[in-house]
Amino acid sequence: MNEILLSNQVIVYLLSESVLFGLLLIAFVIILGILAKWDFGSYSEQQFRLERRAYLVMTILLFAFVVKFLLLIYFVFTIDNLSVLVPGAMCAAGVISANDYGMPLLFLKLLILFFLLLWMAVNRYDLRAKNYPIFRLKSWLFIAIFLLIAIETGLDFAYFSHIDIQKPVSCCSTLYGQMEGANPLPFGLNTTTLLTLFYLLYAVVAGALLSGQRALSLVASLLFVVIAYYSVVYFFGTYIYELPTHKCPFCMLQKEYYYVGYLVWGTLFGGIYLGMIASAMEIGLKVERGRERKAALMLLSIFVLLCTAYVAVYYLRNGVFL
Repeated sequence: MNEILLSNQVIVYLLSESVLFGLLLIAFVIILGILAKWDFGSYSEQQFRLERRAYLVMTILLFAFVVKFLLLIYFVFTIDNLSVLVPGAMCAAGVISANDYGMPLLFLKLLILFFLLLWMAVNRYDLRAKNYPIFRLKSWLFIAIFLLIAIETGLDFAYFSHIDIQKPVSCCSTLYGQMEGANPLPFGLNTTTLLTLFYLLYAVVAGALLSGQRALSLVASLLFVVIAYYSVVYFFGTYIYELPTHKCPFCMLQKEYYYVGYLVWGTLFGGIYLGMIASAMEIGLKVERGRERKAALMLLSIFVLLCTAYVAVYYLRNGVFL
């Protein structure tokens, strides 16, 4: 058997994902039955039973969001620990790229977390309305989420079972460095232009969130998360590592850097998620989501200030930039 699958962390992770998938499968079957018979205008005993089952599904999904959030962190922790088994890997970057399933799996996990957070926001609005005006909409959203989680579960097993510990992988320096002088930044950007876009797009996102420009906020947020990712990997991250040649999105998650990567990536994606959900609900449901917009702005501001602080502190201590 693959030695990776015998790792304690992998066993715990896959078992947790499997149990959670089993719970969601039960919720999926229940919601299909509810959708077939749902009639909120009815006062029959059957409708009351359906409403109680709907609350069961809501409870399962709320539990699923918490567990999925924790499992995403544990997934990163697990693949980071596996770097001692995979030749050539220095951190999670090498392990996640050990086969073709790794990066799509990580992206899918982030996407699922976004949709679960969206479902929670939609569900909260639906419950407050008392008459469940968008019950069918949130039920179909759950079905879409379940299908994504089914794909994710399959990818989980495919990813871990296809990590070859006899085959060397590339380390983060190779994966994110400048191979043969090639520019790793998208669209031919240089560092100066990248940083200009970083702060400019942050200002646009902040302005859109404060003024309630929903469409602008959605577009600017999507652009900002891409530029922010490259800015952290190829500029701000080097100040976290205090080494100009160390460019990696995963090493900052390690204890040597006080796990600051969890705060960096958590505030970025948390802010982007909340801002996009608020804008989408304001556009689609015509409801005011001022609290989410303020929370999004706060998280994104913490992210930008944290990144900037690493550069400022390094300069104050050393008198030069990297």
